[in-house]
Amino acid sequence: MSFASPKDLRSVPSATGGIARLACARMREAGVSMAAILADAGLTVAQVNDPTSRLEVATQIRLLELAAAELEDGMLGFHLALNFDLREIGLLYYVMASSEQLADSLLNAERYSVINNEGVRLRVRSDGGTVIALEYVNVDRFSDRHQIEFWVTTVVRLCRQLTGSRIAPQRVTVRHVRDGTPTEQRSFLASDVQFGADADEIIFPKHFASLPLVGADTYLNRLLRQYADEALALRPKQRKGVRSDVERVLPQLLPHAKATTSDVARQLGVSRRTLSRSLFAEGATFARILEELRAALAERYLRDRELPISEIAWLLGYREISSFTHAFKRWTGMSPREFRASIAPLP
Repeated sequence: MSFASPKDLRSVPSATGGIARLACARMREAGVSMAAILADAGLTVAQVNDPTSRLEVATQIRLLELAAAELEDGMLGFHLALNFDLREIGLLYYVMASSEQLADSLLNAERYSVINNEGVRLRVRSDGGTVIALEYVNVDRFSDRHQIEFWVTTVVRLCRQLTGSRIAPQRVTVRHVRDGTPTEQRSFLASDVQFGADADEIIFPKHFASLPLVGADTYLNRLLRQYADEALALRPKQRKGVRSDVERVLPQLLPHAKATTSDVARQLGVSRRTLSRSLFAEGATFARILEELRAALAERYLRDRELPISEIAWLLGYREISSFTHAFKRWTGMSPREFRASIAPLP
């Protein structure tokens, strides 16, 4: 991938509808005529071919069931998850991959799934081990099996790739029913699956969360740095100093929900007190710098019309879209959607 232009952030793939598109690609490979199948699922060819088109979760579930029947693959979700490029998950992958420890990666996944509020949410907790729970949002869990098996497999793949290990779950539980764990699924997980359980969960050993990430992918961090440079270039020039150092590291910390004085001080190799004193000497405060940078970045992100507002809120470090909306109204007097409608799109 090229890092030449900040516009490249729009090229980061979106995960919304990604499983359905993987299923369609599998059907094409098998020579399946998809017109009738798509119509039955309530989709058009144009929707499937447009990676920016957001598909409803229930529609995706229906398509997976139809595709599984057509392909005579009772484990379609599992098979789809085995080999696709994990970067296709989108911004979530890059934020996870640029974390320091797996615990940070999982918490970022949890935070994003809450703010995005579509399909499946991840919940992470310590309960005798590291537990990753998959929760459906406004969907009857028992209407699906392929999507949940896709996510169980994908989460395990992610954890292994990010840590460079073959760590195996202690236990996997899912709510839907099968007659025992299929051999290839057991081989991949190195664990049996408990079907017909009360929850959809992946349980890893307790030490799992503290594993360091290896070969971190800095793609997103480099793009965010480019966006920040462009956003700051439009503002009055600031003299060189501690403020510019803070502005340099903040954009990369925001998506990780680590944009605090202590976190920035740690990145700069100074104490929290020293950072605060240095900023005061320059006539600045950390809170003010954070507010102004968020406002500048928000306007820059909103010019990319293909970037969902939910993802912009996440990139700016907000836990809820409503918090971002209220802040943006305070900065500009408009909601993010009103601002986006009032400006010309990027060329």
